[in-house]
Amino acid sequence: MSELQAPVTSLKGVGEALALKLARLRLDTVADLLFHLPLRYQDRTRLTPMGGLRAGQEAVVEGDVMACDIVKGRRRSLLVRLRDGSGILSLRFFHFSPAQQQQFTPGTRIRAFGEARAGATGLEIYHPEYRLAGAAAPAVEEHFTPIYPTTEGLHQSRLRALVQQALRRLESHPEELPELLPVALRERFHLPQLGDSLHLLHQPPPDTDLAQLAEGRHPATRRLALEELLAHQLSLREVRRRIQADGAPPLPSGRGLQARFLTQLPFALTGAQRRVLEEIAHDLSRPAPMLRLVQGDVGSGKTVVAAMAALAALAGDCQAAIMAPTEILAEQHYRSFKAWFEPLGVDVAWLSGKLKGKQRLDAKAAIADGRARMVVGTHALFQEDVHFQRLGLAIIDEQHRFGVHQRLALREKGQAGGLTPHQLIMTATPIPRTLAMSAYADLDVSVIDELPPGRTPVKTVVVPDERRPEVVERIRRACREGRQAYWVCTLIEESEALQYQAAEATREELAEALPELAIGLVHGRMKSAEKAEIMTAFKAGELDLLVATTVIEVGVDVPNASLMIIENPERLGLSQLHQLRGRVGRGDTESFCVLLYHPPLSAGSRQRLGVMRETTDGFRIAEKDLEIRGPGEVLGTRQTGLAQMKVADLERDADLLEQVSALARAMLEQAPEAAPTLIRRWLGEEAGRYGQV
Repeated sequence: MSELQAPVTSLKGVGEALALKLARLRLDTVADLLFHLPLRYQDRTRLTPMGGLRAGQEAVVEGDVMACDIVKGRRRSLLVRLRDGSGILSLRFFHFSPAQQQQFTPGTRIRAFGEARAGATGLEIYHPEYRLAGAAAPAVEEHFTPIYPTTEGLHQSRLRALVQQALRRLESHPEELPELLPVALRERFHLPQLGDSLHLLHQPPPDTDLAQLAEGRHPATRRLALEELLAHQLSLREVRRRIQADGAPPLPSGRGLQARFLTQLPFALTGAQRRVLEEIAHDLSRPAPMLRLVQGDVGSGKTVVAAMAALAALAGDCQAAIMAPTEILAEQHYRSFKAWFEPLGVDVAWLSGKLKGKQRLDAKAAIADGRARMVVGTHALFQEDVHFQRLGLAIIDEQHRFGVHQRLALREKGQAGGLTPHQLIMTATPIPRTLAMSAYADLDVSVIDELPPGRTPVKTVVVPDERRPEVVERIRRACREGRQAYWVCTLIEESEALQYQAAEATREELAEALPELAIGLVHGRMKSAEKAEIMTAFKAGELDLLVATTVIEVGVDVPNASLMIIENPERLGLSQLHQLRGRVGRGDTESFCVLLYHPPLSAGSRQRLGVMRETTDGFRIAEKDLEIRGPGEVLGTRQTGLAQMKVADLERDADLLEQVSALARAMLEQAPEAAPTLIRRWLGEEAGRYGQV
């Protein structure tokens, strides 16, 4: 085993107890310590005269003890008075021992470090780090002092000592951390070598620009960020390579079946839908699996595009499956596909986790023997006991709810037929371009950037909840005019029970205020059949007002609903608010979304709600969401790896992404043997989940 890949227990002073603490930080090997970078730095490289100190400044001072006393006040403390010829400073300890008190005899020279703050005796440092500074006192630190991310019971001094050991091993064995970026690229971006970058970031010399380091703009940080982004890019390209290495059924034409389907629709396709369908048709005609992401804003008609792609698969004597992340969206897809496909003579099967007993067995049998040519379901379609006769196309709706590794799992579903299914991935959550370049590097991207004619933009208003009675009156007026409304309850807690209680209480309160209205309730704890019954009644106009939790976020289509009230919108991200708002404005009537917030709002919440009021452009909203919340939140935590980037910041380092894409292509062509090493360096165990061996 190499010195850098050796476990942390190979370092001096690391026993089992310390190794467990390090494991909490995902520090298992010596190399892990090298890539555990500081959060910030302290300047202990020079002595600061006491007379020049300012409140809030961190500094190293050195002086002689004038006095040392125990002071009784609200809290008993040890107060040590120091002077250095330029001024006087106090050191204050609230926790101290008699032995410590005896160290501070008058005339003793002390060197201390800490933050100066205004206190009862002038400037004071509370609980400073200090040592006795005799005539032979060592010089000040040669480097800025790193402050690392840590965990309970693991002190900075211990972490620094371990990182120093790791750096010494790197100096002795530089060949174990090979330079994998081409020289030409490093020169183009003025990037230092990997080893030099790590040394600088752990031990910045006193002339280093600390502001550059703090903002992530230092060449050493950029060097590591570029390599990390490249590792993620390569891992996703490896997923693509592995999927496309297997054959897929060429599906050159489904035009006859598609034409019959289009005559059923009460509307014509938009230009954007037709363009995306041509891109899909081109992919499906090839003998390699399609890997395409279709992005389309709320209401842009992605489901019709999915249906057209599915018909191409059926015409090619294959099965097609569409998978949705929630029961309610999967049920809506099932009803749509059943209504569309059964008149064409196509059986549509339904499979979800809640389907039990004989119904489940019958559905699985129909899928396995090919009687069910179109299959709709939740993630239950991924389960091991589900077998397809000849799966030619897998459609995944709301991709960001699933992980990258599940794209690989789809390969197995086609193996019975000796092929890999084509994959069509859809999302109504517009993904900023910078994020898409990193998160979906294994996919080709299409955008449906046109709404069907007749859609009216939704007007959004932001209202404090003390004006709740006015909002209730607004519902009364809308329903009196024959329109319908949603009232969405949100909670910080993920608990379905608490969400249900809040929704139930809101329904009762609204029923009391609006006795003339028929009010329904939908929440996550209801059985599928109950939810479907309520939604069907709402769609049919039998209910005026639907009170719901965020289960209605995606997929629900009721053109007559023209008013949406979202309670506590400050608790949701922009993309989720945009999804919810998209449930109205689906007809030709002017529609409104009321964001009913609970004051006071934080600055971030005010900013988010302001964006919602200003624009209905999903891509602009997604860019703002990325800016405010960061990539991990925008994509969802299941988007493997991206939420745990060690150095790179997708927003800050966006200018590197174009280069990263080009570099990944070049590296796979010119030095493919280096790619697995680079991926393992940055993703470690995660590499396996991306399809790496």
